[in-house]
Amino acid sequence: MTSNQEKSSVVEQHALERIPDNERKSWISVALIWAGAIISVPSLMVGGVLVSGLPLGKAILAGIIGYAIVVLFMTFQGMQGTDLGRPTVAAASSAFGESGSSFIISFVIGISVMGWFGVQTNITGSAFTSIMANWLGINIPIFLSSAIWGIIMLSTAIIGYKALAYLNYIAVPALLLIASYGTYSALNKFGIDGLASIQPDQPFSLLTGIGLTVGGFAVGGVIAGDYSRYAKNRTGSILSSVIGVLPLGVILLISGAIMSAIAGTADITQVISDLGFPALGLSVLILATWTTNAVNAYSGGLALTNMFKLSNEKRATATAVAGIIGTILAISGILNYFVPFLLILTAGISPIAGVMIGDYWVRRKGDPDKWKPQPGVNWIGIISWLGGFGVGYFLKVGISPINAILTSMVLFVILNLSINKSENVQVNEVE
Repeated sequence: MTSNQEKSSVVEQHALERIPDNERKSWISVALIWAGAIISVPSLMVGGVLVSGLPLGKAILAGIIGYAIVVLFMTFQGMQGTDLGRPTVAAASSAFGESGSSFIISFVIGISVMGWFGVQTNITGSAFTSIMANWLGINIPIFLSSAIWGIIMLSTAIIGYKALAYLNYIAVPALLLIASYGTYSALNKFGIDGLASIQPDQPFSLLTGIGLTVGGFAVGGVIAGDYSRYAKNRTGSILSSVIGVLPLGVILLISGAIMSAIAGTADITQVISDLGFPALGLSVLILATWTTNAVNAYSGGLALTNMFKLSNEKRATATAVAGIIGTILAISGILNYFVPFLLILTAGISPIAGVMIGDYWVRRKGDPDKWKPQPGVNWIGIISWLGGFGVGYFLKVGISPINAILTSMVLFVILNLSINKSENVQVNEVE
């Protein structure tokens, strides 16, 4: 066996082309990838942010509605990925054009997932610094911890899908145990009545809370095709999205909200430490962050591969670059801008799904035989996305991600109908 063959047996070689049928996985395998993505520190942090602005009951309601919205558009994105066997940035080449997908959409998705890599790496660096200081008495700067763990977590993403699946077998049960124990400790200490009496210190509306929840996993919903392309059929794609995300997302959000309400802060690293099991708890948080960050870097690598038209063999290199950029963001302290980052993601990422749904499910009736990449830039897709982004970011009425998705989808469908009708009229006049 040659060295290249040995390498290809370990490092995934599929980038933008269709996943062969004989390499498709069971829906449980794909669901584990999503479970690893949702079983994360930011999922707990979103619960903490919600409970800082809403009473506990409304915070939980906002979380349930928010995750249901994400899973709804995620299933459409995932089924398209399954049908075509291609990642999101490649599937978008019909709605946005090949050049539009390569430069604009790949850039937006790439920046988003690299930003999330930075957020997660920053959290991990903070947790590791806390462990070393409190447990061993060794003081390590957070920026150095972030750099070290950014490199470690990146290694899994470079290998690809198989490594992500194996990592999640360990991390998913571990964080669930920690979240369950933290919730039990909080309830045991204060009881249901004590938790219900806690009031938010910076109140905001229920709709804002729903928007924040969607923002917390909006990227995951849009890039669903990156992993659902491995599903065997649409049923498997739907099951993996719904079961992999919805129940665990809601459970973690509730857990994060309860623990944060007791600790008085949305900083989950501090929350875990205050609940009395810093070394074990923070170690598990690092492991959980690792699973999610590997997903971020993997999708970032796909975005860069599409942006610069790289070969399949260069996917691993592109993934490494995406992780390095994310690590630099972590070192710069992106965690300090977590909530504004969520709001921008909600407005900018969600309408990409709206345009793609309008193109594949409305214009092409969900028929993979009617799908094909469009050369150049499809300005209808770009304009529709910009319209959705503007409405999602500036319109303060309703739920911003829903506004963004619906606006971009409706704009795309109407503009396509108008232009097609105009073209038909011109043809008839010539005849």
